Amino acid sequence: MSKGWLWVLAVLIMISAVVYQRTTGPTYPFRGTFDAAGQSHKYRLVRSQETSGEARVALPDPGGSSDEMKFEAKLNHKRFKTDDPFTIVSFVKETKEDGAEWAAYLPIQPAAGKMEYFVTLTVGEKSTRIPAEGQDNIVLRYKDPVPDAILWPHIFMMFFSVLIGMRAGLAAIFGADDMRKLAFIALTGMTLGGMILGPIVQKYAFGEYWTGFPFGGDLTDNKMLIMWVSWLIAAAAIGGREKKNEKVSRAVVLAAALVMTGVYLIPHSMRGSELDYSQVDEGVDPSEAIGTGD
Repeated sequence: MSKGWLWVLAVLIMISAVVYQRTTGPTYPFRGTFDAAGQSHKYRLVRSQETSGEARVALPDPGGSSDEMKFEAKLNHKRFKTDDPFTIVSFVKETKEDGAEWAAYLPIQPAAGKMEYFVTLTVGEKSTRIPAEGQDNIVLRYKDPVPDAILWPHIFMMFFSVLIGMRAGLAAIFGADDMRKLAFIALTGMTLGGMILGPIVQKYAFGEYWTGFPFGGDLTDNKMLIMWVSWLIAAAAIGGREKKNEKVSRAVVLAAALVMTGVYLIPHSMRGSELDYSQVDEGVDPSEAIGTGD
């Protein structure tokens, strides 16, 4: 297979990883629809918010003013993993340039603080619970702002590393002569994007550079560590010069690419930083009460 087609395959794999990571995991919006007057209306309920402002929970305005189109929504929320009673807040209609929405707000929490919530919605005579009865409530996590100059290079380098790593793995499968160079580029990208910029992002967002092994159970940090070590081993095994028999070199590069694939099949932000409210209630400073949760 030509190198051009190998790049096409690598790009497709990278795009698939981007889409998958953007649509899975505990911090991406909770999506669904509700019906009003014979029409379906889509909503996206937030599950991540910066500590610079209250989290805005919004529903589309179905329109109409008759009794049949009566619209009422209430936000029920409490601190996650606490025995707090649910606080109930009514949604209020807000008009913007691009249309109207109904919105209610969650109170600001310290970094890594989580709020648990659900919405009760009444349209005409029909009442709906979001999420549905029996499903887990929505959980939103607060984080401190991360400067764009740090965040976007981190994101770019991580997906760039996926592209190059997948292309290196394909080169290992089809015997392309650029496998070794690509493997070292992938390792460099992960070192810069994941092992240097990643901890800086974590420090800005939650106050700690590293909460994975051996200091904690943060799955995102641990996934990064496993992926980086796999490419480090591959780079050490293949060396800088082509060998007479490249079977071992191809095998270790392919193995590193498969580890990378497995890592990106695990949703982002699982078992991430989580504020322990029981410690906060005992007087511990929130910055000292952050662990890793589900």
